[in-house]
Amino acid sequence: QVQVVESGGGLVNSGGSLRLSCTASGSIFSSYTMGWYRQAPGKQRELVAKITGAGITIYADSVKGRFTISRDNAKNLVYLHMNSLKPEDTAVYYCDADLGWRDFFGQGTQVTVSL
Repeated sequence: QVQVVESGGGLVNSGGSLRLSCTASGSIFSSYTMGWYRQAPGKQRELVAKITGAGITIYADSVKGRFTISRDNAKNLVYLHMNSLKPEDTAVYYCDADLGWRDFFGQGTQVTVSL
């Protein structure tokens, strides 16, 4: 069992920035592919960004150039740096630890971007 905990959400004005953090338990954190997903009201959960243990990243088209995912394997942490936030970025953001055979999601953190 892997415990995943997110933090850093909040309310921000349009054009502002936030940094989300996520920690995942386990001694082999560096081997996990870590991801951020989000779910807006009435919509399906969607992938925002992923980073492999080797540091390879992928992003949803809607956040390319604005969001950056990074990780600190020594601290079992993954971050999502969000810049130029838009109201349509408002959602609950979930961190995911992908072990290959199973995904472990956190409880989520709310991000609200006001006009």
